[in-house]
Amino acid sequence: MLPTKTAHETNLEFLHQLFASATHDASAAMCRWTDGLITLSLDEVLEIPLEDVCSELNIDDELLTMVVLSLVGEVGGEMILTFDEENGRQLAASLLHRPVNREEQWSALEQSALCETGNILGCAYMNALTRLIDAELVPTPPYFIQDFGASVLEQALITQAATCDKVLICRTAFHREGEELNWRVIFVPTKKMQDLMEQELV
Repeated sequence: MLPTKTAHETNLEFLHQLFASATHDASAAMCRWTDGLITLSLDEVLEIPLEDVCSELNIDDELLTMVVLSLVGEVGGEMILTFDEENGRQLAASLLHRPVNREEQWSALEQSALCETGNILGCAYMNALTRLIDAELVPTPPYFIQDFGASVLEQALITQAATCDKVLICRTAFHREGEELNWRVIFVPTKKMQDLMEQELV
């Protein structure tokens, strides 16, 4: 006899379906934005202890290129788009239809191209969440940052750390012509947003 699933396990399955739908919308938008070059797929939705987040997501003190977007307010969250240097440069070059820039500094145009990528992905997730919960979601403009990945992720978890000892993580993978890339979207909803999502899924 198979073990009965708990309500929490069932909710995680429904949340996976929700974020799979959001990722599908984001993938379609990304495909249009990159002329069919890039698609996305949902890796997993999981709940893990706060202290294990960096190790679970394989994020350490490596310097990463990131685009960060927040949904402000109690019903909010953080979306972090991460690249290693080479892959970030390649995406910017393909979007701008230019050769890959090997200079140390990122140009304003390159940063803008990556931020618009974050904006497209953020809107797709926000629209999916808006359809589910009865709450106004207000996104901040995405911003470009180069920093140590673990530090940025820990900063994104500060709000959650004040109210709970576990966090819900939505992790998404990128593919270029079928090949998985070293890029990730990490979406971390606040506890209030998670509660509202779970209420709607009951």
